[in-house]
Amino acid sequence: RQPAAFCGVAGFKPTYGRISRYGLLAYGSSFDQIGILSNSVEDTALLLEVMAGPDDYDSTASQLPVPPYSQLLSFDKKARVAYFNTALEHPSLDDSIRTACQSLIGQLREAGHEVEGVDFEYLDYIIPAYYVLTTAEASTNLSRYDGIRYGYRSPNATDLMSTYKKSRTEGFGTEVKRRIMLGTFVLSSGYYDAYYSKAQKVRRLIKDKTDEIFREYDFILMPAAPGTAWKLGDKADDPVAMYLADIFTVQANMVGIPALCLPVGQDAEGMPVGIQFMAPMFEEAKLLAFGKNVASLIG
Repeated sequence: RQPAAFCGVAGFKPTYGRISRYGLLAYGSSFDQIGILSNSVEDTALLLEVMAGPDDYDSTASQLPVPPYSQLLSFDKKARVAYFNTALEHPSLDDSIRTACQSLIGQLREAGHEVEGVDFEYLDYIIPAYYVLTTAEASTNLSRYDGIRYGYRSPNATDLMSTYKKSRTEGFGTEVKRRIMLGTFVLSSGYYDAYYSKAQKVRRLIKDKTDEIFREYDFILMPAAPGTAWKLGDKADDPVAMYLADIFTVQANMVGIPALCLPVGQDAEGMPVGIQFMAPMFEEAKLLAFGKNVASLIG
């Protein structure tokens, strides 16, 4: 959804397990889910209809039947939508994004939808927990790429040990190496309980709070990113700043719920602005139908 927001297109992440992960390069196995970038909600629904469903080669894929999403895009009820007060008041949020969110909230209210701010006290814990857990899973998943069983093999290796070292040194980029090192660290003896176990507990708290909100509301409205797209290479020397840009999107990945990002306009410099909606697990049909309704409001 963040790339979609940066590029001014629709971006969709389905419920964890709605689309098979067979054939996907595993990064964080309990987070990974195939997403869709498209020009419209209608195209997203068509693609999801084709891509979703059970798969004998992926035990995590849902066995639930696939609805005809493209035929269920009518939304004629009044929705209850929540937004996080802490998100719209967050110091990292650009004024252009905040204004776009407030404008859309006003449009939704004018259309008869009920939109309310709610408290979500875990927003600033999402990024640390997410990166501890995903890098831990990545360090394990990517350990298979050793130049022997999987992936790139260095032509400069002269023996078994140099095959391992050179293949992984030459085959992984800087950011991948950084995440492998971080993941290996948080899983190491003496740090597992300090970081990994606590991050899992935070993940559970975030899921429980999200489920609690969905007992009262149909959707959650969130910015897709704190700002618009940055210039190529601007954050290359500051990976933490790049990670912090994920603050509004990774909640859906941690909880495993569907989320849809829609383009809502541009900032003063002409850069695209995106806003996302999240829905309860396996309620893609309702989310897409509401997304089409919102897209028509935006024009």
